Amino acid sequence: MRTDFWKFWTGETISSFGNSITQFALPLLVFKLTGSAVSLGIAFAMFGLPHLFFGLIIGAWADRLDRKRLMIVVDLLSAAVVASVPLAAAAGVLSVWWIFAGGFVLATLGIFFQAAQFAAIPSLVERDQLVTANGRIQASFSAATILGPLAAGAVLAFVPIESLLYVDALTFVVSAVALALIARPFNAPRQTARTSIRADVVEGLRYVLRHPVLRNISAMMALINLVSVTVYAQIVLFAKQRFAVSDSELGLLFAADGAGVVVMSLAAGPLRGRFSFGNVALGALMLSGLTTIALAYAPTYLLAVALSAASSGLGILFNINTGSLRQAIVPNHLLGRIITIAMVLAWSASPLGSTIGGLIVERSGDVQTVYASIGALVFGIALYFRLFSPLGHAERYLETPVEAAAV
Repeated sequence: MRTDFWKFWTGETISSFGNSITQFALPLLVFKLTGSAVSLGIAFAMFGLPHLFFGLIIGAWADRLDRKRLMIVVDLLSAAVVASVPLAAAAGVLSVWWIFAGGFVLATLGIFFQAAQFAAIPSLVERDQLVTANGRIQASFSAATILGPLAAGAVLAFVPIESLLYVDALTFVVSAVALALIARPFNAPRQTARTSIRADVVEGLRYVLRHPVLRNISAMMALINLVSVTVYAQIVLFAKQRFAVSDSELGLLFAADGAGVVVMSLAAGPLRGRFSFGNVALGALMLSGLTTIALAYAPTYLLAVALSAASSGLGILFNINTGSLRQAIVPNHLLGRIITIAMVLAWSASPLGSTIGGLIVERSGDVQTVYASIGALVFGIALYFRLFSPLGHAERYLETPVEAAAV
């Protein structure tokens, strides 16, 4: 693979280490401030709402901008947002509402970055290397996330939780520097008349909604996220209530999830080379549902850690395959819009799902049954789309123009 790809990979891997610390620290901080399942659900919702509010516009806008410069600016702004949490704590003004607001702004910036990043990868590798490249990226990113929670859990005895976020702020700066060192442009040359943002959004929406594979992936993920988001939003509460774990032991759970992602990310390329998209991606999603059921009733914490790792790894195997399929199908100039449209359609249900899930957990006090029910629903949804949608034979649409493929 090209040298510029490895520069990109290095910077983003380091940034992923910092992100994993924030992903570990923020829900734990919310739990310690409130002890509320509803607050945990709202905190998670803050990361989904920006997709619903701004995703379509940001995607169209990102396709108009220099993607590399956009990613650098977003990295620097994200560093400032993350650093605001420990600074607010030092000033004595930190509250759960500050965290909610910071999460919302950080997620909004993240949409810009994800749109540009998703569109940049096809500029850094050849088309036949997309699954392997995405798998390597995800594997290395997740390897960094193994170290992040473990390191964070180990130092919590010496520093306040919020101070851990300074590390993430620093790694955003490192990512910006790595991107600045890349020579290759992230935008494909395209000479077309300038259109309005509205026209760009409509063009992207039509492409997704007319394409059987893209349309069904978005519909399925909206359903999956609606029901499954509570597993991730309530994982701190689940571990604390079910197994009475310490903060350091909680770090082990987050790190193990990263390990599961590493294993499945590295397996993505070889598996996809031997089996169809439907068998790999949807099979992984069905197995993820089954492991969630097993997680709900795991008799020991170590077994729960292993099952959570397996579920996370299987989920990322699905994401790598669907992301690579989108990159192979969609023209380069549409990629930023397509991924943000996909995120809007897929993640629009997440804020509602995490909030409702938090209410159900708090009202019922039975997080085990909630987790088991979620696993059964995930399995059923994936099975339906495997049997009764174009996702069961997605490969036939790779070389088919969208107008011809529309049904």
